[in-house]
Amino acid sequence: MPAWLTQISQFAVFLGISAIGFLFLVVSLVFGEIGDHFDASLDHDVDQGGPSVLSTRVLGVFVTAFGGLGAVATYYGLGTLPSSAVGALAGLFFGGLIYAFATLLYRQQASSGVRTAELVGRPARVVVPIPSGGVGQVRCQIGEELVDKIARARDGSAIPDGTAVTIFEVLGDTVTVTRQ
Repeated sequence: MPAWLTQISQFAVFLGISAIGFLFLVVSLVFGEIGDHFDASLDHDVDQGGPSVLSTRVLGVFVTAFGGLGAVATYYGLGTLPSSAVGALAGLFFGGLIYAFATLLYRQQASSGVRTAELVGRPARVVVPIPSGGVGQVRCQIGEELVDKIARARDGSAIPDGTAVTIFEVLGDTVTVTRQ
């Protein structure tokens, strides 16, 4: 083992780990979530979304807390293993705190998107006349949101402006409608 390696104290190792974690957090703050391209998410539920337990911020906080509180434990005379345990518990606590806060923020987001499945069976009104065999436009209200969609008549007939219709099906960006 090289002589310079034996001169490094466990306090310095813990401080170095903490510095690496803090540097990672600063880089993530300045440049955004560049590390999230490599995020190994434990959440495989696509519909739920949200932050991952292994996101860059959570891992950065874990590493920073592990190193920092491991160094504090070393300073107060604990050995390497007990200091590592203190650091790991602190990292889990603070990483969990950041994860809980990020999850709270994610759940507070509102979405103005309307799923196309919500349109089927809804009443709508023709706002741009639908010519025979052509397309026009209908407007449907879902909750407080007005949704305009390109529409064609299910039977191919012309439907004048202002006619009440029902959305029969959704085909991509176009809906097929029937008169009410």
